[in-house]
Amino acid sequence: MKVLIAGGGTGGHVYPGIAVAEEVRRMRPGFDVVFVGGRRGLEAQAVPEAGFRIRFIATRSFPRRRWWLWPWAVLVNVAGFLQAFGVILAERPSVVLGTGGYVSGPVALAARMMGRPLLLQEQNSVPGIANRWLARIADEVHLSFVEARSYFRRKDNLKVSGNPVRQHILSGERGAALQEFGLEEGRPTVFVFGGSRGAHRINEAALDAMRRLKGRVDVQFILQTGREDFDWAKGVVEAEQLPARVLPFLRRIHMAYAAADLVVCRSGAMTLAEIAACGTPAILVPYPHAAHDHQVVNAANLVERGAAAMIPDPELTGERLAQDIAHWLSDRQGLSRMSANARTFTRPDAAERIVRSLERWAEGRAAAPLAAGDRGDH
Repeated sequence: MKVLIAGGGTGGHVYPGIAVAEEVRRMRPGFDVVFVGGRRGLEAQAVPEAGFRIRFIATRSFPRRRWWLWPWAVLVNVAGFLQAFGVILAERPSVVLGTGGYVSGPVALAARMMGRPLLLQEQNSVPGIANRWLARIADEVHLSFVEARSYFRRKDNLKVSGNPVRQHILSGERGAALQEFGLEEGRPTVFVFGGSRGAHRINEAALDAMRRLKGRVDVQFILQTGREDFDWAKGVVEAEQLPARVLPFLRRIHMAYAAADLVVCRSGAMTLAEIAACGTPAILVPYPHAAHDHQVVNAANLVERGAAAMIPDPELTGERLAQDIAHWLSDRQGLSRMSANARTFTRPDAAERIVRSLERWAEGRAAAPLAAGDRGDH
């Protein structure tokens, strides 16, 4: 049996696929898993590092503000669609899983046209346009938020399975993590990051918050800046002797979660799944330009359940962030409640649910009827 997983670009589309692949390897070691992605996306490095094979096809995004580049993007993606046929012919997968990103669409469509079972995994509470369209021809669509059901015309193939989280995310140990980052034991730690590529606004606000808190609140920071802001942010921290460890990118992000008393981050679906699985209290700053404002909706789902706090991006300043960090670090009971509520939000068996569905379709069996747990709310 062979499972082909298509998805890429950002961690939000790559990491769910890796989480499912790891679960396939654990549950069904005899199954072969191969990924399809783009050479410029995170998957080009993350997938081989996780120990899985990857095939590449051409893919380009459609930049919203540079419409004159769209004809080139169309040509590249048409070429990628033809390459997707070649990959399906060469690999002959038993079943295909699409996890999103521009690479997922051509592969999913090619797989369906060639008669391969097609499953989709949608991470967000507001599904993307591609998955809404592909859901009409997919055999199953695995949702992470029950709220996403209303966006799909076809309902009979929807399952609320949750967001699959990579196995190692829960393996961090606080003492070892603090030592790894060179931080002090017994001192509150705030982990700040803006996703796999960083977020300049969050970096600016975090550095200003550090200035305001220095000497006033006992706190230390881990700041993942993204590669573009790393040299600048590291220079500021060193010049002003701010209490922070600055890194461009964290491959061992589970250690940062383990070290953190509080996280400041965007509200991408996979980030939320990871902090919920770890029970890490969070201040969420939704990315304001996400399609259909889905990051705001994602964040609201946690905030309404008492599992996180939120600062809208237009309201983000160093002063506001410093105030919120100081407030939450002084309210240990509030942090404990937030942590407990976050854990209730996660579905630890999400990857297993998806793997069992892949196995059924790979063996040529129709999906089981929707169980009560598949229809349930978070």
